[in-house]
Amino acid sequence: MGVFASTDDPGSTGHEQVVFCQDKQSGLKAIIGIYSTALGPALGGTRFYPYADEEAALADVLDLSRGMAYKNALAGLDLGGGKAVIWGDPEQIKSEALLRAYGRFVESLAGRYYTACDVGTYVADMDVIARETRYVTGRSVEHGGAGDSSVLTAWGVFQGMRAAAEHVWGSPTLAGRRVGVAGLGKVGKYLTGHLLEDGAEVVATDVNPKALEWVRATHPQVTLVDDTAALVASDIDVYAPCALGGALNDDTVPVLRAKVVAGAANNQLAHAGIEKVLADRGILYTPDYVVNAGGVIQVADEIEGFNFERAKLRATRIFDTTREILRLADDEGVPPAVAADRLAERRMAEVGRLRTIHLR
Repeated sequence: MGVFASTDDPGSTGHEQVVFCQDKQSGLKAIIGIYSTALGPALGGTRFYPYADEEAALADVLDLSRGMAYKNALAGLDLGGGKAVIWGDPEQIKSEALLRAYGRFVESLAGRYYTACDVGTYVADMDVIARETRYVTGRSVEHGGAGDSSVLTAWGVFQGMRAAAEHVWGSPTLAGRRVGVAGLGKVGKYLTGHLLEDGAEVVATDVNPKALEWVRATHPQVTLVDDTAALVASDIDVYAPCALGGALNDDTVPVLRAKVVAGAANNQLAHAGIEKVLADRGILYTPDYVVNAGGVIQVADEIEGFNFERAKLRATRIFDTTREILRLADDEGVPPAVAADRLAERRMAEVGRLRTIHLR
């Protein structure tokens, strides 16, 4: 995949900057992708993954950094979009030296890019990286960070789900609705609690026996089913994919009985055509990068000096953003994901234009 954009090439990435980082002694091979700084410094997590080759790592960072630009724009943040990947198996090569070397490369960008946790990296890793750079979020509470971002991720998904319920059934509540939660990890657990408090009936599944044990002990009223296939075929009103990406695919969508999809998982659409299949079946899909933005809102708040109540208020606005996207989709006769992209692009263009006004 080419890095340089061309106006004649609709498939080009349009990234502002792509940085290749290497430290042979620690084994670090990383790529930092900055898609846009129209709204402010780029923010996005660091993924530590054993890619098949350099091309796969580059393709992933280009795709992920673009997605973060749109997510941050719709989250109302004055932040652009970026992402980083570290190429390698974290179980084999992750070390203090490697993480600190990576931190120095982040620091060298002088604030154009803020990093955070992603697949293969954790809060403890951010604490190590922070020993070499100021431009890191997602740190532990002990080190001045926000801690576990799944708290507000779940809260944001719940708000997006409420907006979808209002759009479909006329009332922003899940009371009396049957919600299927696929994935009872940290986000799924918090989401289940919010749903039960709102009066919803929850049906859930997870591949992890410990997660199932937790639900049985904590929320015995939750109905557990064997697997995702059984869940999507259940009599549910809302489907909340909260585990792996690609949850909405050619196997699940044709049998899905829900009228609304709103979940925390990233990249829920298995391919570009699946949203049309959902629409043809009368199923409302709320774009994942809109409703799961509570996590990035939480870590972004660290840049100002973390305040949980302020971050929660910002995450609550996901309700209003989702509502606006669904209305725009209806008005323009396009799928919600297209409407979301248009809204993000509009904000990046309109607010980003202000940065052309010279201040000094």
